[in-house]
Amino acid sequence: MSTVAATPAALALIAELTAQYGPIMFHQSGGCCDGSSPMCYAQGDLLLGDGDVLLGEIGGTPFYIGAAQHAAWRHTDLIIDVVPGRGGMFSLDNGREVRFLTRSTVCMPPSPDAAP
Repeated sequence: MSTVAATPAALALIAELTAQYGPIMFHQSGGCCDGSSPMCYAQGDLLLGDGDVLLGEIGGTPFYIGAAQHAAWRHTDLIIDVVPGRGGMFSLDNGREVRFLTRSTVCMPPSPDAAP
């Protein structure tokens, strides 16, 4: 099962956005263009679908992922980072000259002698 974590830079930007907008949330969908970046919204500004999966929290902020993307990435750990650039058109990081970026690592399968 995949997990989500954030770099210190991402946590700092989350804190900045939360201070400005109040409670926020993330959604990672699939696709091209803006859909391949994690999008940041004020909580309640994005209606979640029945197939959206709550992957976890970063910086006290819920992080959702679309069901199809979750199925494709279920064996990866997601690391949310911040890089120079422009955020997605509707993402709260837009206009700050930095944007969130999803990095990933393949999850290691549990060793055979690991306790359940």
